[in-house]
Amino acid sequence: MSDIQTDRPTAALALADGSVFVGTGSGATGIATGELCFNTAMTGHQEILADPSYAGQVVCFTFPHVGNVGANPEDEEATSAPAKKAAVGMVSRVEITPPANYRAEQAFEEWMRARGIVSISGIDTRALTRRIREHGMPMCAIAYDPSGAIDIEALKAAAAGATSMEGRELAADVARESGGDWTEGAWSWDEGFAEGPKDGPRVVVLDYGVKANILRLLVDAGARVAVVPGKTSAEDVLKMSPDGVVVSNGPGDPAATGEYALPTLKGLIEAGTPMLGICLGHQMLALAVGGKTIKMAQGHHGANHPVKNHETGQVEIVSMNHGFAVDGASLPEGAIETHVSLFDGTNCGFKLADKPVQAVQHHPEASPGPQDSFGVFKGFVGSLGSKTPA
Repeated sequence: MSDIQTDRPTAALALADGSVFVGTGSGATGIATGELCFNTAMTGHQEILADPSYAGQVVCFTFPHVGNVGANPEDEEATSAPAKKAAVGMVSRVEITPPANYRAEQAFEEWMRARGIVSISGIDTRALTRRIREHGMPMCAIAYDPSGAIDIEALKAAAAGATSMEGRELAADVARESGGDWTEGAWSWDEGFAEGPKDGPRVVVLDYGVKANILRLLVDAGARVAVVPGKTSAEDVLKMSPDGVVVSNGPGDPAATGEYALPTLKGLIEAGTPMLGICLGHQMLALAVGGKTIKMAQGHHGANHPVKNHETGQVEIVSMNHGFAVDGASLPEGAIETHVSLFDGTNCGFKLADKPVQAVQHHPEASPGPQDSFGVFKGFVGSLGSKTPA
């Protein structure tokens, strides 16, 4: 925490409706605006705030204690420099605690400060979460000033004037600007990150804010992985002779990103390319085949979401992070629903009957189950043929 002592609150959170919460600040100083959501995960706070899918959002953690695991570079989820633009703010019940984990290389507050994340603690997060559940995710403004000199009226105005997530394109801000190979596999205790295969199916990942662990698990499943910007054309992707294409996760409104992404996705589908969509990629593949997406009231953000897999009959405990959803009723004939949320019945996956296209809304690279959904990668890569390496 700051060495500056003041009797005044050092942070404030204002909602678009004029509500104000005051508390103790940490992380980066200044003001940040974004959409306020709540996340139910009990751990993985670094991975959550570093996930590019949270770009433009302020995350309220329902679990009261944050910081005891600290931060380390091995748990970063951003895969390119622009992807440092992830969550802009954090809300917690208890003040951030010092790290008490053998892997910690940095205090959590220091890590947030380096990433420009504004934080407030001392908030009744249960009341704030209930508010979001009842009224939806509001736009907000969060401020931290160690001296306590916070202009509340200006903060309320910033919250009221913040740009809504609907119609907002954010993927281009967090995606890489150039392509390259990815050879790093999953991390294991005392061994570090595994090395990628020298042969195997060639998988091209369209980057709209891809998480590092998606790439690692593709490598673990036996794929030779190349990552390209999301704005890459279908023609240029096909020139790479991929055995399969993954459409990554990312932030913002899928319909807005789809304005430049859908021609690529439609071209790859028409070419018969095996495809896997994850989160935003799931939503955009649905749009590409004629479906629709809708804005959710409170979204799904957490590591304890039950999803029914219709193909296996199993219930998987998965990680979720999305404020938009595929309208299952809008999917065209030939699109088969494969997964559904057991919380609210929303669509969480589909596949095409006549094309090698599949997609899931949840994050199969996360480990809440702990590995209930890793089979998504193994099944996809295992279904691919392998072209001779160039």
